[in-house]
Amino acid sequence: MSFHDIRFPTDISFGSTGGPERRTEIVTLGSGREERNSPWADSRRRYNAGQGLRSLDDVHELIAFFEARRGRLHGFRWKDRADWKSCAPGGLVSPADQHLGTGDGARANYPLVKTYASGGASYARTIAKPVAGSLRIAVGGEEKTPGTDFSLDAATGLVTFLPGCIPAAGASVTAGFEFDVPVRFDTDFLEINLGAFEAGSIPNIPVVEVRA
Repeated sequence: MSFHDIRFPTDISFGSTGGPERRTEIVTLGSGREERNSPWADSRRRYNAGQGLRSLDDVHELIAFFEARRGRLHGFRWKDRADWKSCAPGGLVSPADQHLGTGDGARANYPLVKTYASGGASYARTIAKPVAGSLRIAVGGEEKTPGTDFSLDAATGLVTFLPGCIPAAGASVTAGFEFDVPVRFDTDFLEINLGAFEAGSIPNIPVVEVRA
């Protein structure tokens, strides 16, 4: 997949709509009972940035971003203002926010994940596009130092503990971070409305999550 490591303009995405999407197949039996199944192991986010444009300058910026991505061809980063941290949007990132795994004395690599839990059920979402400089890691409750104890691949979300710093057997590995969603435009056409003086609109700017 061709991906540009650049974030969609946040001043435009501020007025966007959208959120997670699931796919559920439902079969109604003769008895009236249902059988439900999901072919997707993971959810997918969809957004529409059409409500975020406030001026012709915004339209110009959006056109430049769209053209540079070649429409649907290249992916990019998107900040979901409803869900962009390992904690709640109003909280402060802590190295204890998310459980990444338990050390065994040999394992060095830990992908970043965010777990959503409710009513005894949970879903672990892989985080592939963390924000550089935002990651905090702890092992057994002790915060570690980036570059000295571990490294982060910001393009994949993979944390690698350096030699001599591998988590010991039974040690809990936790993390806190900010992250973006890897997306692409879901259209190759921008329909621009210039009916208003010194303003413009593009009512439909669909964006869809991609697997990074």
